[in-house]
Amino acid sequence: MANVLTLTTPLMKQTVGFDRLNDLFEQLLVDKNDNYEGYPPYNIEKFGEDKYQITMAVAGFRMDDLEIMLHDGELKVSGCIQEKENEEEGHTFLHRGIATRSFQRIFRLADYIKVTDAEMRDGLLTIHLEREVPEEKRPRMIPIKTNEPNSKAIEDKSSRK
Repeated sequence: MANVLTLTTPLMKQTVGFDRLNDLFEQLLVDKNDNYEGYPPYNIEKFGEDKYQITMAVAGFRMDDLEIMLHDGELKVSGCIQEKENEEEGHTFLHRGIATRSFQRIFRLADYIKVTDAEMRDGLLTIHLEREVPEEKRPRMIPIKTNEPNSKAIEDKSSRK
């Protein structure tokens, strides 16, 4: 644990209020249980400044087999194929090439990223996201005041002769 603190301390020396970022780095360095194997395959795309899309290949899964949950900045997508109750007697696979194993993918979302929609079409699960920064968090100009009674903020001296 001392190594983790040594690695993250220089980064955190010049930041204020980034506790979640510190936790993320610590979790990435320490967590040995995270599954990085690549199933199911997925794409992450960006459209413009504030729109994103995650597309996951979930062939063989039905809508009832998938779950999407957003909690505390983490988007968790999991899939588990339920056993089919109405399978015919004597039905066996000669070859099973479509993966149907259970999975769980966790995407850590930046602040103000909201899930706007999710859809499934042609074996692809698409999750739409958008950054919605509140008005009070957007950049704004701060006026500078002065105590001098007859001062102007900026004078254009180039037009004087």
